[in-house]
Amino acid sequence: MIDKEEHLRRWRLILGGNKADALKINLNADDSAMDKALEALYDSNRHGGLGPSAPNVPRWLGDIRKYFSKQVVQVMQRDALEKLDLTQMLTEPEMLEAIEPDVHMVATLLSMHGIIPEKTKETARQVVAQVVEELVRKLESPMQQAITGALNRAARNRRPKHNEIDWQRTIRANLKHYQPDYKTIIPETRIGYGRKQSALKKIILCVDQSGSMASSIVYSGIFGAVMASIPAVDTKLVVFDTAVVDLTEELHDPVEVLFSTQLGGGTDINRAVGYCQGLIESPQETIFVLISDLYEGGVAKDLLKRTHNMISSGVKFITLLALSDEGAPYYDRELGAKMSALGAPAFACTPEMFPELMAAAINQQDISQWAAERDILTT
Repeated sequence: MIDKEEHLRRWRLILGGNKADALKINLNADDSAMDKALEALYDSNRHGGLGPSAPNVPRWLGDIRKYFSKQVVQVMQRDALEKLDLTQMLTEPEMLEAIEPDVHMVATLLSMHGIIPEKTKETARQVVAQVVEELVRKLESPMQQAITGALNRAARNRRPKHNEIDWQRTIRANLKHYQPDYKTIIPETRIGYGRKQSALKKIILCVDQSGSMASSIVYSGIFGAVMASIPAVDTKLVVFDTAVVDLTEELHDPVEVLFSTQLGGGTDINRAVGYCQGLIESPQETIFVLISDLYEGGVAKDLLKRTHNMISSGVKFITLLALSDEGAPYYDRELGAKMSALGAPAFACTPEMFPELMAAAINQQDISQWAAERDILTT
């Protein structure tokens, strides 16, 4: 339990000096340094603060990394970019090297890479590569396990080894062999997961490049690269604004994928879905994931018609309003509701849930029900 003195200390740091004079709290050296770092950012209008061209920005970046946790540093950096327009943080190599990289910083770099000076581009690429490496290390294993497990579940065998037994199906199949005296079931019939992979699955990720989808682009590129490394899955990655760019050939290098995107601009979802529709050869084996906030700049009526035709042909069509951990997204609710009504359930998904979502799609589960069971809001 926090004692009174510590409680007051925290309020002093939150409120700042002038607003907390009545607390009469004396700060030690470290607390004073923390207070100055917070004041420079959050009281910047009153005190001059960092300023977009202030020479003390590198020192401030170093101070916040010294006194605050990694998660807090990332939030403060993001606030500095948004509140103070500190593009200097991303256009000077020495400052970029001092930044604590995260997904949001990568998204900002990608949106600015057209105006980043030549001297800074290599440093920017290193920052992006560092974040990509961390995310791949975190997400690769769950993605591979979920997909390969889902594929193997399609091929059952009746003579499984112990570690291959599907216990839920085995128990259901042997309920008639229940032994009351021993309070157990005799598993005369054993059902196991198959050891052979099922037929090749085709997954198409179609990702909106509008500015609001920046974090989704980062995660989509990484997941696309991971899925492309799984032999039993044929993965394609298509990004779009008013134009359509197929990045499938770049999936071996997720950093190159991200730097090939062009965040911002208009949106023509119908055109992008039309392009992807032309890639589909085996509808029954295809999972199509549209990642977009659905603010359509093209012809919404034609988009709905394409969606209906793809679903009718057997394509598993999923609409993700965001693939990020930023909370509830902004999106076109009317179009989202219409997509869901056609059988393309529309909802947001976190990166942690995406592998499970792909496994559910491969297993031909009802995706609307899958989302509802996990309290994921659908339109």
